[in-house]
Amino acid sequence: MIVGVLKEARAGESRVSSTPATVERIRALGYGVVVDPGAGAAAGFPDSAYQAAGATVGDAAAADVVLGVNAPVPAQLDLVRPEATVIALFAPAFDPAMVQELGGRPFTALSMDAVPRISRAQSMDVLSSMANIAGYRAVIEAAHEFGRFFTGQVTAAGKVPPAKVLVAGAGVAGLAAIGAAGSLGAVVRATDPRPEVADQVRSLGGEYLPIESPEVEVSATGYAKEMGDGYRAREAELYAAQCREVDIVITTALIPGRPAPRLITAEMVAAMRPGSVIVDMAAANGGNVEGTVKGGKTVTENGVTIIGYTDLAGRLPAQASQLYGTNLVNLLKLMTPGKDARLVLDWDDPVQRSITVVRRGEPAWPPPPVQVSAAPAPAPARAVAEPAPKKAPATARQRFGGAALGALALFLTAAFAPAALLPHVTVFVLAIVIGYYVIGHVHHALHTPLMSVTNAISGIIVVGAILQIGHASTAVTVLSAVAILLASINVFGGFAVTRRMLAMFNRS
Repeated sequence: MIVGVLKEARAGESRVSSTPATVERIRALGYGVVVDPGAGAAAGFPDSAYQAAGATVGDAAAADVVLGVNAPVPAQLDLVRPEATVIALFAPAFDPAMVQELGGRPFTALSMDAVPRISRAQSMDVLSSMANIAGYRAVIEAAHEFGRFFTGQVTAAGKVPPAKVLVAGAGVAGLAAIGAAGSLGAVVRATDPRPEVADQVRSLGGEYLPIESPEVEVSATGYAKEMGDGYRAREAELYAAQCREVDIVITTALIPGRPAPRLITAEMVAAMRPGSVIVDMAAANGGNVEGTVKGGKTVTENGVTIIGYTDLAGRLPAQASQLYGTNLVNLLKLMTPGKDARLVLDWDDPVQRSITVVRRGEPAWPPPPVQVSAAPAPAPARAVAEPAPKKAPATARQRFGGAALGALALFLTAAFAPAALLPHVTVFVLAIVIGYYVIGHVHHALHTPLMSVTNAISGIIVVGAILQIGHASTAVTVLSAVAILLASINVFGGFAVTRRMLAMFNRS
């Protein structure tokens, strides 16, 4: 079978569905590859690069499997032969007219934007791949329009405060934006209806802004759900307060199969400082910001720039094409189990069923729901055991008695022990007291590396054993050798554990 790589017909599209690197991986599955002339030129991949990877340049629409980024235009669909398979971003959930258009054609259409969010489909999740790039690019576009430092600086000419960035939605795109803005030195804040993303925001250096509401719960699908009026009222208060403080707002909120929710109103935009920037990443689905122009940029009367670009991922075409092409390769691997250039559509596989829009001319959309669960399963109920009886606290007489016994033991040791032993006992007692107070004030997260270091320090016994070995009886030599072996394990093992533990706190 032959795989065809289409040249994108949509105006301004710079991505391509397969790069020379992914062409080699497709050919490893046994397929031949044909590429439309100039298909990868806008992404920086000339025809000669595809030919060097083993592809031929010709009519891709006539292939057995046709790959595209966006949905092919009708002129391209007219060239697709019957029984072929077309794979692209058809957006069937938002474009019923496209579903109807495909239903009258005798081929199979698979939509990559319909990949279910389940663990084994992650390598084919185009939406995540493109959202990661788009979130990064949104920060770059905002920085360009902002025209000032993101990071704070102290110079001889004065102090420059850091930019403040608010990210609405902490999905893949939002987390990418948080990481990019933070790496530029901005103070980043983020909010999301899903409380489980709080740790992810903090891990990237951002501040999570929770919205207290009984509707907040761990997501069972990986996506945020549509919230009620109570939550939206608290959310509006948060956004209104933040818009007065921050310099840049990046919105990423989307609900699968529905128009984008309105988060930022015109009144909130009017309250922002002149020179502020808003990047509405949901512009293609209606926008999260009032006043967003799909695919364009506007400047409000108070000097706030609103960016509604819908091609953020396409503004990094080489990397976007590589990631999208890799997603397609992973799908072809799934559908070519024998690696024999035979594409097999498994109707019982929930991944393949979910992305099928048309099967041999028969409409197959919408697919049945896929059972997914991003939330941990509830633990089974356990019988409540009777609590163990608490030990009664020591009385004053018992405490004083213990102290008196300790003092008596110390007195007897000092009275009858050799004089050379007293300095060692003194050091031992002081070490116990100091060690108790030092370790007692160390954060619990550092107990393991601290223990490892103290174990390694205790390995000084190696020195004493080396001094004793070979200078006395055979028994002393044997004991010294055993001490050297065990203490060496203690030394090297302690530092090895310490090194691994401290590496966990290193961001690089």
